[in-house]
Formats: sequence, C-alpha cells, structure tokens
Amino acid sequence: MPHLVILYTGNLEPQTDMTALCRRLADTMLGVRDEQGQQVYPIGGVRVLAYPATHYAVADGQRDYAFVYLNLRMGRGRTPAVKQRAGEALLAATRSHFEPLFATRYIGVTLQIDEGQEVFDAKHSTIHPLFARP
Repeated sequence: MPHLVILYTGNLEPQTDMTALCRRLADTMLGVRDEQGQQVYPIGGVRVLAYPATHYAVADGQRDYAFVYLNLRMGRGRTPAVKQRAGEALLAATRSHFEPLFATRYIGVTLQIDEGQEVFDAKHSTIHPLFARP
C-alpha cells in the first residue's frame, strides 16, 4: 500500500498519455512527506493503475463528456494533515496533466482517499526488498 486506482472514460484514451499520468502520480506519492519530513509512502508499495471504461454514460449524454475517478487506498496510521497533503498534491498533479484538455472538452475529475480497517491483509512481494534500507 498505497494503491491508486484510476478509472476513466475511454474517450480520453486517444487524447492523453495515461501511462505518463500514472508515473507522475506515483512520483507525487513518493514526494509526500510527514510532519517530520519523512517519506510517507514506501517506494516498493506505491502502485498506480489506470483502467479505461469502454462502456460509460456521463451526465445527460448530450456532449462528449469525459470523467476520471481516482481512488487512493492506504493503510491506517497517517495523520489527517498527511492525508490532506497527499490529496492536494495528487489533485494538483492530475489537474496539471489534464490542463490542455480542460480548455477543449468537458471533463470531470474526482479524487477520493480511503483508509479503513482491513478484514484480511496479506502480502507477498519481491519488490519491497529492493528498497529495504540496510
């Protein structure tokens, strides 16, 4: 954790580089610091995944609307200030990425951050050891 999942209307696919957005948002997450200046999210745990919706209906359907939904899911333990800082940074990076399109089309963007008690939480990774500090 944290995992950021992006769902977006497929009409955006030819107009923007979603892989670039994923990298930008991952880098944004890696740049979030806590009140002591420490990195909040572990390098090996950051995941950003984007999925286009082939089938969708947005608003009244009278225009070629687009929509982007971002959901950051993270484990418990971060302060409210850190969560606020993360949300503001992710929204700013997302808005900056889509800025050229905002001038030419109708796009809605929603970002939500979820944190909750896990019912089951198991992990196995050969990625985390790459970033373990000696």
